[in-house]
Amino acid sequence: MHKWLLLELLHPDQEAWPKARVASGDFVSVEAAARQLLGERIAELAKAEDGASDDEAWMKPHIDEGLAALDGGEFLSLDEHKAHNAGLLASLEA
Repeated sequence: MHKWLLLELLHPDQEAWPKARVASGDFVSVEAAARQLLGERIAELAKAEDGASDDEAWMKPHIDEGLAALDGGEFLSLDEHKAHNAGLLASLEA
């Protein structure tokens, strides 16, 4: 099963900040910056909410699974994803 690469969901304007922080040595990679920042923000939200509600609790296992897959190198690049979708579309049109 393929996983989405979190960074491919970023708007180009959002990529500049972590890239600059990698260049300055604050992070070892853009992926590490994204993982850390997302983890910190999730923790902030959880603390502010005084724990996740039942409506949101379902997300945590999926986020953990996605982050573990990303750490394990299990993801598609944007080009691979586009090629996969193009193949699916071609098979539907045939």
